[in-house]
Amino acid sequence: MKYRKGIGIFLINSEKKIWVGKRIDNKNNYWQMPQGGIDKDETEEQAMKREMFEEVGINDNYEILGTSNKLLSYDLPKEIIKFVWNGKYIGQSQRWFFCKFIGIDSMFDLEKDDNPEFYKWKWVKPSECISEVVPFKRSLYGEVLQEYKKLEI
Repeated sequence: MKYRKGIGIFLINSEKKIWVGKRIDNKNNYWQMPQGGIDKDETEEQAMKREMFEEVGINDNYEILGTSNKLLSYDLPKEIIKFVWNGKYIGQSQRWFFCKFIGIDSMFDLEKDDNPEFYKWKWVKPSECISEVVPFKRSLYGEVLQEYKKLEI
C-alpha cells in the first residue's frame, strides 16, 4: 500500500489566525485546513491553486509565503482505509503551502466547485487547530505548525 500525493494549505490572515473548514461529509465536530490530491500532470503549486479555488473559493487574494521543507504524512485509521480513496492508499503525503490571505472574509465562497467539500468555515489561532482536527491528523498538524514557525515570518 502507498500514500496518496497531496498538498495542504495553511492560510493565515492579518490577525495571525488560520482558516479551517467543516467538511460536508463528516458529521463529527472536526475542522480542517484545505488540502487535496495532486492530479496527473499537475505540479504541487498547480494543485494548491486548484484546491484553494475549489475548497475556499479564492483565486488570487493570497500570497505564498513558503512551503514545508519536506513532505508531511498521515496514516488513515485501519478501519476506514477501505472506504477512503477506494482503499487504494493508507494515507496521504503532502507538501504544505503557507499562504497569507490578502482580502476580506466575504471573498470566500465554499460553493465555487460543483462538489463543495466544506459547508462552514472560521478563523482560529494556530494552536487551536490541533484540537479541532480529526484525531488521526493531529500529529500532522503539529508538524505543519513547526514548519510554519521555521519560516520566521
